[in-house]
Amino acid sequence: MSKIGLTTTVPVEVIYAAGDTPVDLNNIFISDTREAMLRIEEAELAGYPRNVCGWIKGLYATALKSPEIKKIVAVTQGDCSNTHALMETWSEEGIEIIPFAFPYDRDGDMLRLQLEKLITALGTTWDQVREQKVRLDQVRQLAWEIDRLTWQENQVRGFENHLHLVSCSDFNGDPEGFARDLEGFIAEAREREPLNLQFKGRKKRELRLGFMGVPPIMPDLYNFLEEHGARVVFNEVQRQFSMPFATEDIVEQYQLYTYPYNVFGRIEDVAREAERRQLDGLIHYTQSFCYRQIEDLIVRRRLNYPILNLEGENPTGLDARSKMRLESFLQMLRD
Repeated sequence: MSKIGLTTTVPVEVIYAAGDTPVDLNNIFISDTREAMLRIEEAELAGYPRNVCGWIKGLYATALKSPEIKKIVAVTQGDCSNTHALMETWSEEGIEIIPFAFPYDRDGDMLRLQLEKLITALGTTWDQVREQKVRLDQVRQLAWEIDRLTWQENQVRGFENHLHLVSCSDFNGDPEGFARDLEGFIAEAREREPLNLQFKGRKKRELRLGFMGVPPIMPDLYNFLEEHGARVVFNEVQRQFSMPFATEDIVEQYQLYTYPYNVFGRIEDVAREAERRQLDGLIHYTQSFCYRQIEDLIVRRRLNYPILNLEGENPTGLDARSKMRLESFLQMLRD
């Protein structure tokens, strides 16, 4: 058994079927914000330009700081174009790279071929992969329940929702242990009184927000919003990591997964969930120096909701400008 790094969510069923342990490098990188900033500085000292995504720099240094990770499954299509150069710099450091591509047009045959190549590369079989899908889907159902408790029962906070859903990318390397953690959290959350945050003592209903875009590099965002009477009840990409689809076909599962494909499918998912969860507004988070910033113009045209575009660069917490913009957005929603 070996640990295999991930640059983003991939078909982890294949990795578990091969008897290996997936490790989402993003989750390791951001788990300690002080250490995360050191990783970015290390990447820049190694030669990474300042005007490159903080996540990419963080992933580079995090992998090098994890000597037990000798292989990495890197997504070459459906995530970030900077991943290509990231793969090359890792290869230069002696790490084995296993490429995986999500076809832009969601073509089922091409996706099946990519799964086949990953299965061959890791030395497992389709039958073993299907067995792992059954195993992991049982854990995913617990994550879906946490999401439901967030928006329907109002018993889960925005960051708690984020943390448990984002961890579905690798199940913390231990699906059964992760399932026990989820079960314990669900039992505790069900005992809570429904949340209704107040702002400056006001008795008005809390604002219900949706978070669209990649998980934020500054996780203090959630607490800041709640301190100002607003709660995130929808985390778009984090929810997608939990594969919230009722299908037994693993190819169809990764076709329905919206993040790797064009923005229009993501917008349809956001619009559907925004109505179901009765959102007051959306925060569209984009990472500095990321091509997805361009997609914001399409998001604004297609979604009939108040939208704040929030940009993040480094894991140093919300800066004063971002706080002011968030406060103004929330005040606008109240008015």
